[in-house]
This record gives sequence, structure tokens and C-alpha cells, in this order.
Amino acid sequence: MKRIGLIGGLSPESTLYYYSEYIRQSREVLGDNRYPEMIVYSINFGEFLSSDWEGRWRILSNAVRSLERAGAEILAIASNTPHKVLPELKKITDLEFVSIIDAVAEKAKEEGYRKLLLTGTKTTMTEDFYRRELEERGFEVIIPDEVDDIHEIIFQDLVFGRFDRKERLVEIINGYDADAVILGCTELPLAVKEGDVKMGLIDSAKEHVRAMLRKALE
Repeated sequence: MKRIGLIGGLSPESTLYYYSEYIRQSREVLGDNRYPEMIVYSINFGEFLSSDWEGRWRILSNAVRSLERAGAEILAIASNTPHKVLPELKKITDLEFVSIIDAVAEKAKEEGYRKLLLTGTKTTMTEDFYRRELEERGFEVIIPDEVDDIHEIIFQDLVFGRFDRKERLVEIINGYDADAVILGCTELPLAVKEGDVKMGLIDSAKEHVRAMLRKALE
């Protein structure tokens, strides 16, 4: 089994969810008490948020090099938005990255979803790095009008483990006609669950963990 190097802390709440999913899915696949080795590098989230993208790249590249030195054999970022700079990060390491966007696309393909509602941070929803990769695979991607509302709920509530505005998130999602909603911020699955929405649901964190485990077991 390959040793997983996970860049976490983006935010700590979602990294906790990643780890619990990693344990749950490992037990499901391998049985009790057998897990691929994992190294978690938890960055300073406040420093990351207060930096521009050049500074964020430096923070992430430092995490990549630290995980390499620690013996990681595959890499993953436990967050959607930093995948904006994944192509640049791939250039500084020979280790394979497991992409969250690839994992989301694979789940949509498996389920036969074609029309996808993308929710996440403002960067994920409004810049083209996420949408472009999905559209290149043949998916139709809808960006909700309520970008600011979703972004605010993520950063004012969910990153602190508060779910007071869950109903508002569900209301926004259910206002659109799509085959499935992509919970394209790893905090969103903490609040929105299957059965809350009228369409299919793609939990980006859950699917990312599944892809990481599959790669670790190759």
C-alpha cells in the first residue's frame, strides 16, 4: 500500500471529515484495523486566507516538499479551491497527485449525471479551472446566482462547525434544475446530506477519499 500525503487544514473542520471518511472507507474495503499509512500536513488556514495566490502557492509548495521528505508516495489536497494551482504544484514533484476534480467527474460519470450544479467558494464557482475540466469531459455545469450567499455561509459558519444556515443552502440548491449538485467545497458536506436535496448529490470530499484509497491500493 502506498503512503498518502494529505495537505489539510483547509479548513480544519473539513480535514476532520476527510480523516473520518478515510477510516470508514478503509474499514469498508480492507476490514478492521487495516489502513494505508497517511501523513497529514495541516497548514495555517489563517495565513493561507490572508495571502494572495502567489503566497498561497508558496504555502502549498512548502507542504508538498515537507510531505515528500516525510515519505509520502502519493499526494492530495483536502480542499477544492487550491486545485486552482494544482498544475503548477505537479511541476515541483515527481509524486502523483490525486485530483478532487477527477474524483468528482468519475462519480458523475458512474451515476450517469450530465447536468451539474457547482457549489463551493467564490473562486471555485466563478473562475474557470473547475468548470473547464468538467466541461472538457462533456458535462454541462451550472453556476448558481447566489455565489456570495454560499461563499459567506462557508466562511462565516461552516469552517467553524456551525450549521445555522443549512436550510438556506438547501433552498438555493433546490432552486435549480440539474441532475446533481456538486458539493465543491469540502465544508459543504458537513451541512448538506443526501436526502436534503431533490437531485443527486456528489460529496467531493467523500469521492476524493475514495480515489485516494484506490490509488494507495494499486
